Amino acid sequence: MSALSTNISTKSWLFKYKLYHIPFWCVYHYMWWLLAVGNPVVAASSMFFSAYSVKILSYVIFQALAVYFNLYFLIPRFLEKNRLTEYIIYLAITIVCASSLINTGYYLSAFLAGCTVKKMFGPEAGNFSHFYNTSLPSTVASMTLAMSIKLTKNWIQTERRQQLLEKEKLETELKFLKYQFNPHFLFNSINSIFFLIHKNPDMASASLAKFSELLRYQLYECNDQQISLNKELAYLENFIELEKLRQNNDVNVTFDLDEPVTDHLEIAPFILMTFVENAFKHVSKHTGGSNWINIKLTSDQQQLHLFIANSTSPGEVNEVLNYGGIGLKNVKRRLDLIYPGQYVLDIQNSTNRFEVRLQLTLAEMRLPSKLQIA
Repeated sequence: MSALSTNISTKSWLFKYKLYHIPFWCVYHYMWWLLAVGNPVVAASSMFFSAYSVKILSYVIFQALAVYFNLYFLIPRFLEKNRLTEYIIYLAITIVCASSLINTGYYLSAFLAGCTVKKMFGPEAGNFSHFYNTSLPSTVASMTLAMSIKLTKNWIQTERRQQLLEKEKLETELKFLKYQFNPHFLFNSINSIFFLIHKNPDMASASLAKFSELLRYQLYECNDQQISLNKELAYLENFIELEKLRQNNDVNVTFDLDEPVTDHLEIAPFILMTFVENAFKHVSKHTGGSNWINIKLTSDQQQLHLFIANSTSPGEVNEVLNYGGIGLKNVKRRLDLIYPGQYVLDIQNSTNRFEVRLQLTLAEMRLPSKLQIA
């Protein structure tokens, strides 16, 4: 068992620091050296067991550094932010610097071999700039290869993620149809409205309108991957009002929306609803004690903050974590798929209290193509 855990730990360490790239670069430069020499045995011996090893090592090290500097600094900092001119300038500087450092490997090889650069690499090698004829194209080729691999990998990951999103969307729609349109919720809401018709007709009429809007939203308005944030919030308000009606004042519910949110932001449907529904589903049922739910929504530009807390019974903590069959893991999975690196979710639970804090970075709504062309 300890050997297995050690093996897993070693693998994770290798992947974390990308040490598995070292053999790739060695094989890559060996193939180039093999093409130049023509003999695999001679290429291997001269690459690893001769004075040429220092020169080849300079290619391996400095080209790898240039490649990773480009992939993990220049591209995210400049290219992905559409700063193309700056990216090209810094990329050219990186290539020249890496090639210059590689050129020093020729001189170091000659020094360690105890001879001159001309004697070791030919009479034309007396000028430092002569080595750029080899180091510059080789560095450009290495960086082009690395970018091609990275772009291909990103494309495959994007396609796979899109497929998972489609699958997750279908599964989520089925689950929400099952758990939102459950007979318990429908019958209790209808019964509550029915009793209000004789008791308070105006409130019954308003409640029926909310109930109608709720059903219309679930059937027609939440089929897209992203919808207006205002629609989602309107749905939440209708749901909360109906749940308050259904609870018959047994639960003290507060819903605060500090900052009005405009239509320019969009959100995936039911992302917020999952947490709100969970609070109502698992709120405590104390007959002589306090039962409460606090919901607060604030926004700061494109940052949306959701806070939900509800009272719980000591025996229901584990049930709360299951999120009524949908599952906490599935909620996080949807967030991971739709908002990777754009959310912070913190869940705290105790014997009598359950809290959810969600910080979500939302995107601005995309205009229809006709409007964009106009």
